[in-house]
Amino acid sequence: MKTTTTPFRALELRGTLVLLVASFIVAPASLLSAQPLAKVVRPTRAAGWQMVPSILARIRPPRFPARDFDIATYGAKADDGGDSTGAIRKAIEACHSAGGGRVVVPRGVFHTGAIHLKSNVNLFISEGATLKFSADPSKYLPVVYTRFEGTECLNYSPLIYAFEQQNIAVTGSGVLDGSASNDNWWRWARRPAGGGDAPARADVVKLREMGDSGVPVKDRVFGAGHYLRNSFIQPYRSKNILIEGIRIINSPMWEIHPVLSNNVTVRNVTVVSHGPNNDGCDPESSRDVLIENCIFDTGDDCIAIKSGRDGDGRRLHVPSENIIVRNCTMKDGHGGVVIGSEISGDCRNVFVEHCQMDSPNLDRALRFKSNARRGGVIENIHMRDVTVGRVSEAVLTIDFLYDTGAVGEYRPVLRNVSLERVQSKASPRVMWVVGFPGVTIENVRFSDCIFRGVQVAEVMNHAASVSFRNTTIEPAAKGRSLNSPQ
Repeated sequence: MKTTTTPFRALELRGTLVLLVASFIVAPASLLSAQPLAKVVRPTRAAGWQMVPSILARIRPPRFPARDFDIATYGAKADDGGDSTGAIRKAIEACHSAGGGRVVVPRGVFHTGAIHLKSNVNLFISEGATLKFSADPSKYLPVVYTRFEGTECLNYSPLIYAFEQQNIAVTGSGVLDGSASNDNWWRWARRPAGGGDAPARADVVKLREMGDSGVPVKDRVFGAGHYLRNSFIQPYRSKNILIEGIRIINSPMWEIHPVLSNNVTVRNVTVVSHGPNNDGCDPESSRDVLIENCIFDTGDDCIAIKSGRDGDGRRLHVPSENIIVRNCTMKDGHGGVVIGSEISGDCRNVFVEHCQMDSPNLDRALRFKSNARRGGVIENIHMRDVTVGRVSEAVLTIDFLYDTGAVGEYRPVLRNVSLERVQSKASPRVMWVVGFPGVTIENVRFSDCIFRGVQVAEVMNHAASVSFRNTTIEPAAKGRSLNSPQ
């Protein structure tokens, strides 16, 4: 996409400036050739920060009986390279049968395959303990009911999985090591050095075709002989979930992935994993989610909110809603907080505050991405009191030409977005906003913000309105104005 770059002086906007935009920068015609579009979705009532207290009042971490079930008691042995999967399974079953408590991983390194949590079980990783997960795909069979990149299927079990459970937790101060590397899981998503498709490519295409054509989920069977990677922690159709204190490294792909789940707390977690699609936390079609005091250093989005992909997401049509992100640190990643791209089931009521985002390898602070195949209504997204050091693309990105762009029948809708008291030190631009005819991008508001070190002109097309109030934009280097002395 061609943009113009011109030198400019510091811009300070007092009062309110509203930009009514048809097209500042025109996208290539090939990206704008859409099929007939679906009817316009009528707006709902805008909602703001006044919702937060009621959301927080509903988010209550589970509590567990004061009973411990040490995995060593059930045969797990540290540091010998032996497989502790069976011992951990026995400890979980005993804890669940007794009415709940903690399944304790003591100090040392314990090797394991898939772990399936049951109701009222808190998997506790002690200080000095590491659960090291096998890189052997056979350790994640039989297949389980899951989602891969927003499409339902039967696939390898996530490393830690729960299906239709309640009152579950993964806590402690130890380490979860997914053992992923370029020699195993990550290789599936990467093209070979000699050329050709990544090993997973054919399976990804096949699954998407199944989702779009309505193949029953029971018949979408992958797993052995296929190359669809599994998430690290995935509660599926579960409720009352706590993930706290742990450190996650070397994930096959998405790290914390609650799906169709309610009442989720992710707190004081550190994620360091730089493989392909290594998102830090991906609430998908989930409600009442709190993510706080976490550190994300990732190979993809730090936090990515999702609700299903294309026709499969519309079939279920369960939005992600009532999500609070606060006091988090975002380092490397494609975006600090991202909504999309698998957003076909809609998203609403997301609140981000008091976060720090800074890295030369962090692309954006707040990002929205969708297209005419995924569609989705995204509304009531609010960010305040966020400090951004350096980002490599823009503070705010709205990309509705993502991937397949305007080709499709479903117009993305984005409305009621606010950024308050957001400050940045260095970015190529403040906004990158791109859409296509018929999308809705409206009521995007900046207030009391300061953006320094801005290098080039803003990019905006096919947006209805963007407003600025008491906002300052300072260039990285001062250009000579037409009125300045020669």
